[in-house]
Amino acid sequence: RLGDAIGCPNTYIKDEGLNVTASFKARGLVMAVSRAYELGAKELAIPSAGNAASAMSAYAALAGLPAHIYMPKDVPSLFQVECRELGANVTLVDGLINDCGVKVREGVAAHGWFDVSTLKEPYRIEGKKTMGYELAEQLDWELPDVIIYPTGGGTGMVGMWKAFDEMERMGLIGSKRPRMVTVQSTGCAPIVRAFDQGVEHAELWQGAKTVADGLRVPIAIGDFLILRAIRNSGGTALAIPDEEMLHYARVMGSKSGVFPAPEGAATLAAQIHLLEQGWIKSDERVVLFNTGSGLKYAHLWA
Repeated sequence: RLGDAIGCPNTYIKDEGLNVTASFKARGLVMAVSRAYELGAKELAIPSAGNAASAMSAYAALAGLPAHIYMPKDVPSLFQVECRELGANVTLVDGLINDCGVKVREGVAAHGWFDVSTLKEPYRIEGKKTMGYELAEQLDWELPDVIIYPTGGGTGMVGMWKAFDEMERMGLIGSKRPRMVTVQSTGCAPIVRAFDQGVEHAELWQGAKTVADGLRVPIAIGDFLILRAIRNSGGTALAIPDEEMLHYARVMGSKSGVFPAPEGAATLAAQIHLLEQGWIKSDERVVLFNTGSGLKYAHLWA
């Protein structure tokens, strides 16, 4: 019904809210924590806007490893409660996720914690690759024309891009790639700005603010990898206002039965804009990634 309603019948939603701790972050953290445990790490640390912290807390609890979480102090209380109830040590920071990253690095230097931050170890990317493998398998090894992905740190897009290369080398898919679309918030869009400027690295976004906590990443370590995937695929990048995210969350929910996080709703808003511009054709196959459950953001609609 969603595809018919927006004039693009072959529209699919990859609902990552069905994962453990209700977000795509579980894919990367199960790999990272498992390997950290296997390699003898004693304590783990991560900066997070919410979902990554929840996932690490859950898998650290399963492994019996102490978990140290650094979150911006204005992160929704549900994320804080979830991490604490899973046994993690939560420290709230007056700042953004990059400021939390500074605190993690200080703890790593002082206490020898294992740093599970984005791209500080290789295994989260390996876990995120499973989105690409799973998507290809579910579509009978024919990738879609377009993938629209909400991007903060960007490891999901980078992981999928790596998975596509691996699958081609194994003969599972051909050389054709989906056009990769990055979606950010107008309140924090460093990748979109860098794409528009034609540069390889994104500058720090000052005063980052958005209701989509997963998109409130003012600078991404893997910016050049994200931009490379977008450009090499013939893709694009665009920013969506928070108001549109909240509106299209209801549209997506009422037409598909998927209650998306605002990040996921941003992908639908982006698709509609790109359809209106003619960048996406009505007969193309499009996959929207809903990276988490809207239940974690219920306060936005209460």
